[in-house]
Amino acid sequence: MTMRRTIMLVLSAITSAFAAPAFAQDDGDANRLEPYVALMGSRHEYDSEPNDAGVPGYGPRGGIADLIAGVNVPLGSRFFVGAEGTVGKGVRGDIDWEYAGAARLGVRMRDSGMIYGKVGHRWMTLDQDPANRTYKDMVYGAGFELAPGGSASPLRLRGEIETFGNFNSIRPSFGVVARF
Repeated sequence: MTMRRTIMLVLSAITSAFAAPAFAQDDGDANRLEPYVALMGSRHEYDSEPNDAGVPGYGPRGGIADLIAGVNVPLGSRFFVGAEGTVGKGVRGDIDWEYAGAARLGVRMRDSGMIYGKVGHRWMTLDQDPANRTYKDMVYGAGFELAPGGSASPLRLRGEIETFGNFNSIRPSFGVVARF
């Protein structure tokens, strides 16, 4: 078993272990599931050197529009775990499609914000790839969400930075989250 698979297995087990008590408790809104969708815009830039995922060494880059669906599970009043899936379409540049799944772990900041870290896996295709390959590797990231109208607001602003593989790329993203 590779180190990356081991990390993903451990993170999945931890997430499940923390989520189960949250489902069992009935403290009102403090422990309810928090589903959300987000629309994000990002710019992905890969290094101009070969990497473990096999991304070509010419340094593909491009703008991407992402649609994200996820759910957070509160762990008390301050902490949360979550999972999300992403579909991204390249709108300018070398990237055609991206798909990703990730686990999140975060902390709520007062009534209107949160910060989090995430780890997951991304699959990517390029527009002009003669081999028509799908490139895949781990993603690592950190981000924040702010609700300008306070905790009662259904909309949040989100900012995030991710990397693909062994830190072979940088991907800043900004967008809007609608929570239910």
